[in-house]
Amino acid sequence: MHAIEFHKLTKYYGKARGIIEVDFNVEEGEIFGFIGPNGAGKSTAIRTILGLIFPTSGSADIFGRDCIKYGPEIRENIGYLPSEVFYYEKMKVIDLLKYSAGFYKKDCTKRLYELADIMELDLKRRIEDLSYGNKKKVGIVQGLLHQPKLIILDEPTSGLDPLMQQKFFDIISEENSKGSTVFFSSHILAEVQELCSRVAIIKEGKIIKLEDIKTLRQDNYKKIVVKGDNLDSSAYRIEGVSEMTGDTRTLNFFYRGDINKLSRIISSQKIEDILIQEPTLEEIFMHYYK
Repeated sequence: MHAIEFHKLTKYYGKARGIIEVDFNVEEGEIFGFIGPNGAGKSTAIRTILGLIFPTSGSADIFGRDCIKYGPEIRENIGYLPSEVFYYEKMKVIDLLKYSAGFYKKDCTKRLYELADIMELDLKRRIEDLSYGNKKKVGIVQGLLHQPKLIILDEPTSGLDPLMQQKFFDIISEENSKGSTVFFSSHILAEVQELCSRVAIIKEGKIIKLEDIKTLRQDNYKKIVVKGDNLDSSAYRIEGVSEMTGDTRTLNFFYRGDINKLSRIISSQKIEDILIQEPTLEEIFMHYYK
């Protein structure tokens, strides 16, 4: 079964673009990355499938049920962490979390305290006394305390220090190993690369690429560094070469094409060393945005 199904989901704010005919599926049990810069439409897509805003056209299903028509029932099985968290400032953390736990038809007390302990969250403090990072910890515990079947994360690590980020990733991996599906929206590509099996890239409200992480990296440009003596950069200006920089001693560029063609050019010059690397997901991502 698909955990999430987008069916040409479109949202406009008046004449302003939100998302346009977003159409892809998230498989049950996977960690799926949803990447794009701020303003690309990530949060709009998430808020629409959660029923927080209504689509202009198209639809989306969560576990086979329409996300608008069956919103209240569906949300019982969703854990959501928004990019920005806002709470009642005068409440204590423990009171807020127990209030949140009361919405679910199960006893969430044990998991609440487990998560708070992992995230080093002081349950006795008032919300107004917390830093932004600690408020984000409250959001993490709140979103996961009922052990949801679907976890939706919108820029989840902003405000967390590196240690807390790693603890958070460990929690998400643990939940996924127990069967939870994770929909991970971020503009921090290293996070997506570390956690996700597949990724959708969104640009100006439209999905421009849907691929598994391994294929996305392997089937794209190779990152090449050539070192030598009196290198002639003009010889490398062939189809498939892009973003060339350097001088007569070192050339850096990306290449996609017949590697034999490139190797003949390299062998015709006096080469001291050559390095061929897979590009990072961030470099691939920037390629799609250029």
